[in-house]
Amino acid sequence: MFSTDPVVQVKDAAIMQDFNTVLESVNFNVEKGEFVYVVGRTGSGKSSLLKTLYADLPLKAGDIRIAGFNIHNIRPAEVPLLRRKLGIIFQDFQLLPDRTIADNLLFVMKATGWKDSAKMRARLQEVLMKVGLGAVEKKMPHQLSGGEQQRVVIARALINEPVLLVADEPTGNLDPEVSHEILKVFQQINKSGTAILMATHDYELIIKQPGRILKCEDGKLVDSAVEPFELGKASNRIY
Repeated sequence: MFSTDPVVQVKDAAIMQDFNTVLESVNFNVEKGEFVYVVGRTGSGKSSLLKTLYADLPLKAGDIRIAGFNIHNIRPAEVPLLRRKLGIIFQDFQLLPDRTIADNLLFVMKATGWKDSAKMRARLQEVLMKVGLGAVEKKMPHQLSGGEQQRVVIARALINEPVLLVADEPTGNLDPEVSHEILKVFQQINKSGTAILMATHDYELIIKQPGRILKCEDGKLVDSAVEPFELGKASNRIY
């Protein structure tokens, strides 16, 4: 049944890291098809917030509902089911270095329940084309540039048609020109209806593609849709 509920609903959440509260009284929603940036200094709680959303860190207080799951009460057996509805993208790629690009993607498919080899092959080609990589299936990760590897990671995240992409500093290891190319890939995915929640330090990306911003600062999360603010900047990094 079609639902109009937000993809992410966070209410009075406390975000923890190593038994310390890094963000408290966190409240925000992400609607279907929305593109939202998460910004803040290193250590301000950006990554901890994202990890709590996909149940890598426990939620000790408050309420988070994401893609139909209640994170506060989620059972260990439900976590893989949650992550099949999300696409999670990391800064350091996390590709298997001893396998071809095709085998990297097929590994994820098998791990998430795909069984029909013809459908797997068709989906593999589809997601690679979607990120602008038509002929890399037989290559090894080390044979690709950083930008190409990140496109593969995005393709991997798209395999199960997620309702939300969670991207933690996806351009952090890339030069500015490549970063803008990766942002264009995210924009195209977003236009097709997938919501995106992207943590970034890169001020220039937000200048190029303005959007709603969640700012982690002094233990709080400020939502630009509720309380507009200006971003400070130094050397094109967000502070």
